[in-house]
Amino acid sequence: MFTLTSLNLNGIRSAASKGVEAWLAKSSPDCICVQEVKAQASDVAGRFDLLAGMRGHFHFAEKKGYSGVAVYSRHEPSEVVVGWDGGEFDSEGRYVELRFDTPSRRLSIISAYFPSGSSGEERQQAKFRFLAGFEPHLARLKAQREFILCGDINIAHRKEDLKNWRGNQKNSGFLPEERDWMTRVLSDTGLVDVYRRLKPEATDDCYTWWSNRGQAYAKNVGWRLDYHLATPAIASLARTESIYKDERFSDHAPITIGYELGGWG
Repeated sequence: MFTLTSLNLNGIRSAASKGVEAWLAKSSPDCICVQEVKAQASDVAGRFDLLAGMRGHFHFAEKKGYSGVAVYSRHEPSEVVVGWDGGEFDSEGRYVELRFDTPSRRLSIISAYFPSGSSGEERQQAKFRFLAGFEPHLARLKAQREFILCGDINIAHRKEDLKNWRGNQKNSGFLPEERDWMTRVLSDTGLVDVYRRLKPEATDDCYTWWSNRGQAYAKNVGWRLDYHLATPAIASLARTESIYKDERFSDHAPITIGYELGGWG
């Protein structure tokens, strides 16, 4: 079984101080895709380039203490692709793709961090620009190879994906335009929301993010913002899912999917 975890760290140094390395050593995934590293290359070197025996491959933001993604893997990739748009969003450190190609397989594992629009209209418009450009990128990629994209997508797709869906219909993360984008990606582009394939009816158990306000975590007033989006052939190999909530490493919970993929090790 190939196990793949995704976790928004809300700062790699912060998550490390809360025990994420020990948990990874115990849970021992094959790869973990992380978002919001909030560090630069100089911060990572000699300290976070390895986590629990996995080597990290990074895309850092130009702005210090902001964004940044990585994929940590026990397996050596055949190629590493950093960035996707060559401009506005690459400067924010939002995309790294590890390719594990063999003569019989073209497969990528991607860590992506979608913009949040919750801070105001300017960032919401940036989020819409990201979505508009990223949709054709995903379509092109799907035409060329199999992949699993893990990440904090900052969209709750369905009303089952957040506790207070009625009160959030005008808030970033649950706007009609954002939800329509997700529907299109799953229908027109043909990608699969892997967690929903395995757990189509889950509600309270599906949340991966909780606000730091109002005892949201204690009351489980959460959102499902963290996804595995996979090409259909790979999604069909998904067998197990878990959202780990026994410890808190950030304001997000790690989500792990087990895939019956051969040829690893």
